Amino acid sequence: MATRLNSVDVVLVGFGWTASIIAQELTDEGLQVLALERGVDRATVPDFSTAHIQDELRYAVRNGLFQAPVRETLSFRNTRDQTALPMRHLGSFRPGAGVGGGGVHWNGQTWRFLPEDFVLQSHTKERYGASFIPEDLTIQDWGVTYDDLEPYYDRFEYLCGIAGKAANVAGQRGKEGNPFEANRRRDYPLPPLERSAGTLMFDKAARELGYHPFPAPAANTSRPYLNPLGVQMGQCTYCGYCEWFGCGNNSKASPQSTILPVLLKKDNFAYRTGCDVTRVLMDRSGKKARGVMYRDREGREFEQPAELVILCAFAQHNVHLLLLSGIGQPYDPAKNSGVVGRNYAYQITSAVQVFVDELINPYMGAGALGQAIDDFNGDNFDHGPEGFIGGGYLALWTTGGRPILQHSLPEGTPTFGAGWKKAMADNYLKNVSIATHGSVVSHREAYLDLDPTYKDIYGNPMLRLTFDFHKNDYKMSDYLTGKAEGIAKAMRPRSISVKKRKPPYSIIPYQTTHNTGGAVMGDDPRTSVVNRYLQSWDVPNVFVVGSCNFPQNAGYNPTGTVGALAFWAADAIRKMYLKHPGPLVQV
Repeated sequence: MATRLNSVDVVLVGFGWTASIIAQELTDEGLQVLALERGVDRATVPDFSTAHIQDELRYAVRNGLFQAPVRETLSFRNTRDQTALPMRHLGSFRPGAGVGGGGVHWNGQTWRFLPEDFVLQSHTKERYGASFIPEDLTIQDWGVTYDDLEPYYDRFEYLCGIAGKAANVAGQRGKEGNPFEANRRRDYPLPPLERSAGTLMFDKAARELGYHPFPAPAANTSRPYLNPLGVQMGQCTYCGYCEWFGCGNNSKASPQSTILPVLLKKDNFAYRTGCDVTRVLMDRSGKKARGVMYRDREGREFEQPAELVILCAFAQHNVHLLLLSGIGQPYDPAKNSGVVGRNYAYQITSAVQVFVDELINPYMGAGALGQAIDDFNGDNFDHGPEGFIGGGYLALWTTGGRPILQHSLPEGTPTFGAGWKKAMADNYLKNVSIATHGSVVSHREAYLDLDPTYKDIYGNPMLRLTFDFHKNDYKMSDYLTGKAEGIAKAMRPRSISVKKRKPPYSIIPYQTTHNTGGAVMGDDPRTSVVNRYLQSWDVPNVFVVGSCNFPQNAGYNPTGTVGALAFWAADAIRKMYLKHPGPLVQV
């Protein structure tokens, strides 16, 4: 028998970036807000102390900050005719667990999507014709535009102290920054990070080929920074421990370093850790949520009543909760009907390893210290002759040179013994990697649903992922890889190693934690789970926020857009929903 707790105005499922932003906004409105987090409590002090946080074995190898598959996992298959099996070890993606969520362990690569990314279907039809879109692709427009989200991108960038250089401010074009970016109201709050030797080599080679390199925007502070909430952030020390690690210097933007010092002091905010939310509870009408059900670490079950339920967990977990709670029609790929689980997408990457004669210090770096080009992202080039949709950026990142996982050797190097040791000594200080980071278009056969066989630790059906890259993705990735190879050769290396994306998609090696879709936004309830304000079409007092809202994935890292959407949804709740509770968009 579940214990029924006292009701609150708002319950948030998860306590990462989106929940922190929404909690800050709604508590300012005077609401009583409660966040439920499945993981443990985490704070910069003492959890990210430099005495232990830079422990590669503990955090990068043994996954100290991530979801434990023994408690929560999913099943996976490439195609519908295969039997899905549970993921027993974290591989392709690594969902965070604990206060701060993925905002603790991310690198800090922070982008704004391009204007055409938000209207991909209509833009593609207008420029290339309807026949350019293959029938098995399920791409669609977002229901919002770049102009809608621009003020909210700005708020997230200033909250985080993003370091970068804009090229298009208030309609004025500058000579620095990304010439392909859309118009913005003001420049980044901080100047770019210091350049590394590798980024300078990339910049020179890209310019020789006629491309337009620029310093990538970074949520790693280039200077001490006081954000709009009055939270002081420290200057990045280029320690090389961003990805998969917390930051002990308050210089990588995370909820802990930007919002929580203010939010946690409020009397109308509370949070609980070790809470696995298993259901959104519905009233007898089935049209209104009355709260959530969760279990604590001891297996005890609790009912948390609330007037407003907002799902802010990891993308796949949000979709799992919707499916378990019966909110929205589950997607059926055979009939191409239903919405929950539809349009799952990912990110497709490749790399070219470059071995040079010059000395390059790989150890000192930052998660988003990089030089990039956007010449082949979005629709910044003519896709007509290429025959694919989408694109991506190319970048040379200097994220660190950690001793266990971050070492590259030329092809043909012995895998052990004296030969391996000599090659390591010869190459550790003399190699860089050019990465491609590409979009993935949504496909009819890429989706999430409930597994008919496997159960989770509470006896609920496990979430099942059916996914593979498809023809469009591989064709686009090969195109980007070819451009990266061209830049690598222009760097005049002694050797290169091209690492193309090859089928099939494997869930075993790490790639990115950029999982998107499954609870997508849009203007049509027949093809979307939530409306343009991220409100459920079926249950108006349920909002779903995160990368699960993306109808397909663009060629950028998702966090900047996730942050903008969180501010966008919170603004709609404050200015519209609270005044007139009910559907914000009439069908």
